[in-house]
Amino acid sequence: MESCPGAASLVERKFHVLVGVTGSVAALKLPFLVSKLLDIPGLEVTVVTTERAKHFYNPQDIPVTLYSDSDEWEMWKHRSDPVLHVDLRRWADLMLVAPLDANTLGKVASGICDNLLTCVIRAWDRSKPLIFCPAMNTVMWEHPLTAQQMDQLKAFGYVEIPCVDKKLVCGDQGLGAMAEVETIVDKVKEVLSQHSGVQQS
Repeated sequence: MESCPGAASLVERKFHVLVGVTGSVAALKLPFLVSKLLDIPGLEVTVVTTERAKHFYNPQDIPVTLYSDSDEWEMWKHRSDPVLHVDLRRWADLMLVAPLDANTLGKVASGICDNLLTCVIRAWDRSKPLIFCPAMNTVMWEHPLTAQQMDQLKAFGYVEIPCVDKKLVCGDQGLGAMAEVETIVDKVKEVLSQHSGVQQS
């Protein structure tokens, strides 16, 4: 991971976006999402994946560094070794969790951190933006726990990009689909302009 001298401003280096991807079928869109993010001038992207998310995309289609649970454990052998979830939190200027599945939503709302992604989120510096894009089956979305858990994430200061109503891959029609990639990228550009002072084209 790139290190940055404390005096360097965001204008002088790339803006670091850490993308978290979880085990929703919407993870199919990860290659397209990363591609569109890389089209934004001055952006550097790294991805953290859950094990279940790997089912939905080919790592060879992701043209950036991709970390998963095994990387955290392989890196740390002794007390002086780096702790990956802490290093990733330090590196990132913005975290984008897309998609955020029902399972990981519940974990984050409850403070559970049992994989690399949830450890990064639990260690997140809340002075930095964290954007999340929920994605799940309509009936899961309508469960009373979902609204409670969404409210908890927003209480942490995290920003929701609402899911949309469409025909889901499972065949159901209704709310629960992840927002369109273009919507997500536009939100990242908005946050980037607010936090970096760099105008995006």
